Amino acid sequence: MKPIGVFDSGVGGLTVVAALRRQLPHESFIYLGDTARLPYGTKSAATVTRYTRRNVAFLQDRGVKAIVVACNTASALALDSLDVDVPVWGVIEPGAAQAAHSSRGRIGVVATQSTVGSGAYEAALLAHRPDLVVLSKACPLFVPLVEEGWYDDPVTEEIAQRYLEPMTDARVDTLVLGCTHYPLLAAVLQRIVGPDVTLVDSAESVALAVRRGLEQRDLLARQETPEHHLCITDSAERFRELAVRILGSEAASLELVELPVTD
Repeated sequence: MKPIGVFDSGVGGLTVVAALRRQLPHESFIYLGDTARLPYGTKSAATVTRYTRRNVAFLQDRGVKAIVVACNTASALALDSLDVDVPVWGVIEPGAAQAAHSSRGRIGVVATQSTVGSGAYEAALLAHRPDLVVLSKACPLFVPLVEEGWYDDPVTEEIAQRYLEPMTDARVDTLVLGCTHYPLLAAVLQRIVGPDVTLVDSAESVALAVRRGLEQRDLLARQETPEHHLCITDSAERFRELAVRILGSEAASLELVELPVTD
C-alpha cells in the first residue's frame, strides 16, 4: 500500500503525524521537513507557494496516495493553488471547525505572521459561526523556540506572556494554536491563559478528516504493517532529537534530501 505524504517547514508537523498514526495505525507515512527553508511564516505568499509546490512534487515522486499539508502557513497561502492527482488536506479548516464548535464566542488565534496576515483562520471561523469575536496575534518567535527545543523554558514563558497579553485582556475562551509547532508549547500557553481557556490543536481534527476521506475513497490501509520514513533538507541532529521526543525511538533514522526545482 502506498504511503501518506506529510510536510511542514520543520519538526512541528510531526505533531500531525503523531495524530495521524493514532487514527490510522496501519498506514505508512513519509514526512518531509523543509528545514533548510525554515521558517515559512515570515515569508511572502509567492515564496511559500513555491516551496509548497516543491514539497508536493517531492512527495508525489515518492509515490504517495495522499498528502497532508501539516503547515498552517502553506495551508493558508498555497493550498488552493495546488494541482495534484491525489487527495490533499490542509490544517486550517479542521482546526477552525473544531474551535468554532467548542467556543463560547471569543476566540484567539496565535499563528505565524504570514498565516495571520492571510486572514485564513478568521475567515474559516466566521464561516462556521458569524457571531464569533476573533482576535489574531502573530507570534514569530515561537517556531525558533520549538526548533531549539525550548518547550518549557523561562525565556519561552516570558515571550509567550507578552504575545498572549491581548488574548487574556480580551478574555478569550478558546485559543487556536495556528501553527503545528505551537502544540509543543502547550504547557506554557495553558499556564498563561488559564485553565478555563480551551486550547485547540488542529492535528486530531485533521487526522479524523484524513481517515474519513481515505475511507470514502477506499484508500484506507487495514491490515498492512506500516513503515515510516522521515526526510529533511538540512540540520539533521536537532531534528532527530525533537523527532524522537514527538514520535519515539523509531524516528531516529533520517534521510537528507534535495527538493526538485518546479519553477
